[in-house]
Amino acid sequence: MKKSAVDFWVGLFVLIGALALVFLALKAGNLSSFSTGAQYRVLAEFDNIGGLKPRAPVKSAGVVVGRVANISLDPVTFRAVVAIDLEEGFKFPKDSSAKILTSGLLGEQYIGVEPGGDEDNLTSGQKFARTQSAVVLENLISQFLYSKASEPTPAAGASNQ
Repeated sequence: MKKSAVDFWVGLFVLIGALALVFLALKAGNLSSFSTGAQYRVLAEFDNIGGLKPRAPVKSAGVVVGRVANISLDPVTFRAVVAIDLEEGFKFPKDSSAKILTSGLLGEQYIGVEPGGDEDNLTSGQKFARTQSAVVLENLISQFLYSKASEPTPAAGASNQ
């Protein structure tokens, strides 16, 4: 009788561990939430998307309103074209803007949508009027170092008075 109780608890522990691994895999792959409702696709062009990936969330006021469908490069302008699937229940004015933001310590990137004030709404196939590219940490560091290197150095023997 004792052996079957131990086997039960070990089996339960293994099952909980397996479920935890599946949960983490879905979270890491950004597949933990699926939308089965109606959606419409809009486009956004960015100079630099940083580490943005397909299936990344699209948020407005902290609420997930859609997902990144796919990312491609425009061969003429050499800008990243991001296709976004927005849920049909969320309508944004035509003059809304989209920007790539970072959340959390792991640096998950997502698209933030700020609604505009136009009376007409975006429809399927239209582009966001304004976009803001991702802030790339390496670029910020290089700009800081370049600005420090270009500052004049004080002459030897000069005193600060």
